[in-house]
Amino acid sequence: MNTSQISRRNWLKKGALTMAGMAMIPQDFWANAVEQAQLENRTFIFKTSNTFNEFTPPIFEEPKLKAILRANENPYGPPPLAAKAFQDAVFSGNRYAWGTLNNLIEMISEKENVKPEQILMAPGSSDILEKVAMVFFQKGGDVISADPSYMSLMNVSESVGGKWKSYKLLSDSQHDLDAMEAGIDQNTKLIYICNPNNPTGSITDAKKLKDFCSRVSEKVPVFIDEAYIELSTNGISDSMVSLVSEGKNVMVARTFSKIHGMAGLRIGYLVGKEETLKRINDITRGGMGITGPSIMAATTSLKGEDFLTMSKTKIAEARSYTKAYLDAKGYASLPSETNFIIFEIPMDGKAFLEKIYNKQVGVRAFNFWDKNWCRVSMGTMEEMKLFTNAMDEIFA
Repeated sequence: MNTSQISRRNWLKKGALTMAGMAMIPQDFWANAVEQAQLENRTFIFKTSNTFNEFTPPIFEEPKLKAILRANENPYGPPPLAAKAFQDAVFSGNRYAWGTLNNLIEMISEKENVKPEQILMAPGSSDILEKVAMVFFQKGGDVISADPSYMSLMNVSESVGGKWKSYKLLSDSQHDLDAMEAGIDQNTKLIYICNPNNPTGSITDAKKLKDFCSRVSEKVPVFIDEAYIELSTNGISDSMVSLVSEGKNVMVARTFSKIHGMAGLRIGYLVGKEETLKRINDITRGGMGITGPSIMAATTSLKGEDFLTMSKTKIAEARSYTKAYLDAKGYASLPSETNFIIFEIPMDGKAFLEKIYNKQVGVRAFNFWDKNWCRVSMGTMEEMKLFTNAMDEIFA
């Protein structure tokens, strides 16, 4: 074994594969962390910062939930044709899927108007966030982002030596781009922007963001997490991916988990500069973690628009229904262009979760800005009525 292999192995063992290094990584680890927090009867799952924390849900058998509205999943997926493609591909599961993966990369490169070499595939976009954090912050440095925001990249960066510099969202829930730019200094390694933002659901003006990315990326790399962009009003027309083809030092992550309804099939991709993707590939091979059936499901889903249009329409209808209910009942919510809404609740978040889980409805609860919040994902209309009925019973 050569020196570089030993170094890489030791680094992974020391940083990325420790429990701290895996903090806030998607569902498998999130579930384990929840279980540990439940056993210890902790108020929060992770103590991520002084301003943004997630309440620990009660111990509850998931099959007993009538409405699972806590993970921003698409209740209508996967697309039937994609599911069929997945099933058919199982019979080729004895072979590596490099050929079909390359075909998918070609399709994505055409869609995004970039070269295939500017695309990195991975089992979900959160996997990409974590790998970027491992690569960029193994020697320390700061990551700038909003507070609150999706914490995967920030927590992994902190676990391997980085620091999180956060900037509160503006009063209209958009990113405070001026403050974030002013915060750049010699220690800044990366700026992370989740747009639309999770857990708030809010979106930042595309023109302002594009101007920001174009200008700021001359100083420091900018990572745009667009997991929910296709669910927004303007869709991918608000994407920052065109900046990559312009040669800007911008990375854009997308996923098949949301509008494509394939959260459990684990597939996503990153668009960025070739030299940036090489830095990541020197540490780990993203495509190795994707199954052949998932590749075929994603390939099939990209070929059709009907399912995506249906999903966006039905999710928007559920969101309108839920927003109207919250407004009528006097719950203050943040503007959402995603498949979830977050709103203030007039009680402790942990106690609220106990009550709503007892109603067989699963949601998430957070504390930030000195307030308690519920984040509810958009399910079917039947599931949303189960949610609103539960709310009426809790706050009668």
